[in-house]
Amino acid sequence: MPEPADDERARRRARREFVRGHHPDRGGDPAVFAAGLAALDHPRVRPARARVVVIPDRPWLVTLLTAVARQAGWRAPPPRVR
Repeated sequence: MPEPADDERARRRARREFVRGHHPDRGGDPAVFAAGLAALDHPRVRPARARVVVIPDRPWLVTLLTAVARQAGWRAPPPRVR
């Protein structure tokens, strides 16, 4: 029985080869490309993916002050343990 990592590598390799040979920017037919990707990305074939978590951006002032502090070599003090 093949290892899960080997199976994943084979799927990724097949997808890359398909994209190289059929991409519309390289002269391939867009309809064939879309249909092929849909077949390769079918839910039965695609491995389970991790959940995506969106982290909001920090306010611009915090980002700016952090960048200035890093340039100045400042580091946050270690947390206090009581």
